[in-house]
Amino acid sequence: MNGKSRSRMKRIMQQLSRCRSGVAMTEFALSMPLLMTAGLMGLETSYLAITQMKISDAALHIADNASRIGDTSTLTNRKIYESDINDLLAGVNIASGVKVDLFEHGRVIISSLEQRPGTTTDEQYIHWQRCLGKKNHASSYGVEGDGLSGGMTGMGPAGTQVMALPNDAVMFVEVAYDYQPLVGDLYPLASELTATAAFNVRDSRDLTAIYQRTPSTPDRVADCSVFDNPLAVVPPAGGTSTSTTSSGASGSNGSNGGNGANNGNGGGAANANNAGV
Repeated sequence: MNGKSRSRMKRIMQQLSRCRSGVAMTEFALSMPLLMTAGLMGLETSYLAITQMKISDAALHIADNASRIGDTSTLTNRKIYESDINDLLAGVNIASGVKVDLFEHGRVIISSLEQRPGTTTDEQYIHWQRCLGKKNHASSYGVEGDGLSGGMTGMGPAGTQVMALPNDAVMFVEVAYDYQPLVGDLYPLASELTATAAFNVRDSRDLTAIYQRTPSTPDRVADCSVFDNPLAVVPPAGGTSTSTTSSGASGSNGSNGGNGANNGNGGGAANANNAGV
């Protein structure tokens, strides 16, 4: 390279060193990873909050409807059937939607909390329990039969336990769900979402047992020892989610309103507790 060429190259380098036309593009390129990370974090956090709300709504929906189901006879205490429970579980499966897919990634536990038979005290026991969902999750507050030997004061977190009154029952529902991230496992957010809800039974209910409408062809029992998802959520052509199966005959839903159990006296509004673990 001769002297003339070196001089020309020097002038070019000096011009480049004084040029500021690419500063904005360079700064944008350097900040883009940070902006993308912050934006995706905000998106994931919002989706987590929406999913938690859906899980909480599902718990309230199940507890509310479980407190209403049964025969409509005014002459005898209302019986409840396995098909009623199957139908309300199918209903919440549709309501929660394809994105959540509650029973594929979660577990619902319904407990009938009642006063222990043969006692005049407030001792409680879990008369029966029904469960559905693939998630391997046990009840945090007891299993069917707990309290029969005494010592059970209610169900729920310490300090906010609910309890049933004599000749009455409280439908206590637990929902646990493995959170499905929107953008992958990039952020240390909650991996498990939980919610609980409790409602007093609305009418005089036959607390003896859960019956089969047709004993010769019994409906499926939502057994708590089984971890499966017999309900499939399939999006139809119209885009609205629906369920392909509904185990059992039609159940009773009832109208809005009624009393929820949120304290030791069994009265007041519905009790729902949410947590992300």
